[in-house]
Amino acid sequence: MDFSLNEEQQSWQQKARKFAREEIAPISLERDRIADPLRTFDWEIIRKGSKLGFRTAVVAKERGGHGIDFVTQALVMAELAKGDSAISKTFSQCWKWSHLIAAVCSEEQKERFLKPFLADDTYVLGYGLTEPSAGSDNRLPPEEDPKAGLKLRAERRGDEWILNGDKVFIANGSVAKLFFLTVRTNQNAPLREGTSMFLVPSDTPGFRVGKVFNKSGWRFYQNAELIFEDARVPHTNLVGEVNGAFQRRDGDTTGDAMFGSLELAANALGVCEAAWEQALLLVRTRKEGGKPLKDQQRVQLKLNRMRMLTEALTSYVLRSAWELDRNIPSENASLAMNLSTDVIQEVTELNLDLHDTVEPLNPAAEKLVRDSIIWSHLAGDTVQRLRVARRLAG
Repeated sequence: MDFSLNEEQQSWQQKARKFAREEIAPISLERDRIADPLRTFDWEIIRKGSKLGFRTAVVAKERGGHGIDFVTQALVMAELAKGDSAISKTFSQCWKWSHLIAAVCSEEQKERFLKPFLADDTYVLGYGLTEPSAGSDNRLPPEEDPKAGLKLRAERRGDEWILNGDKVFIANGSVAKLFFLTVRTNQNAPLREGTSMFLVPSDTPGFRVGKVFNKSGWRFYQNAELIFEDARVPHTNLVGEVNGAFQRRDGDTTGDAMFGSLELAANALGVCEAAWEQALLLVRTRKEGGKPLKDQQRVQLKLNRMRMLTEALTSYVLRSAWELDRNIPSENASLAMNLSTDVIQEVTELNLDLHDTVEPLNPAAEKLVRDSIIWSHLAGDTVQRLRVARRLAG
């Protein structure tokens, strides 16, 4: 298995590295310190990155995008995350739903929604699943209980669907111009049999953004409440069949389905590299008790573990991306995501431990730890472990 990078992959990697170093890193701590969660977001960095292709990177070339492969996607996400993990995720969240558009939408829907997405540097995508009383049970729903899972309902009236209910903690919720939305269209059926998927623009009548959630980490990344009060969505925005939301996404075997796991693992890899660079600079330039930190055994052991874990994650991320590029059926992307949760939290904590030796509460090291904590909750990490184990066990 050869992971030598071709010229295009190297070019994207270098472009992302330069952008992260020169544009993202200088604003990262500044945005993180803003108290109002709505104001942590910065449209200027999105516009700059968009002009370089970081927002539309995975849209197929024949539709006007860049069509980069999964290995390139992993490389770019990791490089951007070295500058700021939440900013990287804001861009790659658009990739996630670009993949889904390509996999499950009709040709008419692709034409109608991809054109404005490609043309507008501020056109960000989102997806609404989680609700106030429905989180993990949406990802691993009880098979026969119609009361379990999401409650936002849609009722058809002529050529429109009327939506009522709420979504919460929705990524890009306060900034997206288009959302995929999974809703109940049969209240008496279990979740997998009674839900439909819609494309819902942010200017849909009856739809508004509610609370923007205040988080300890990933503060740039917007998570918001979506409120639907007799919201009117045209039938032409239905994705696939009525009550077919889960079947539609189950049919996506590479794009969003596996990209979501690769996305989080690659992002974590970038954070680990950032923590490693912080730790390396510290131990090479500081002393404790008159002795250079780099010459102390306890420091050396921590450095060893940081590098070992980061290299292991690197190998798993690249292998998973390589398999996705070749449509090789595998659980590796999901397992890499689970591994990334453990690795990012340990590596960033080791980095903070090293800094606490000589400069307690270093803001940059502390931020990486706060950002890493969110991996415990992303994409239902624990539920993902259960699902993968069940599939492996047959």
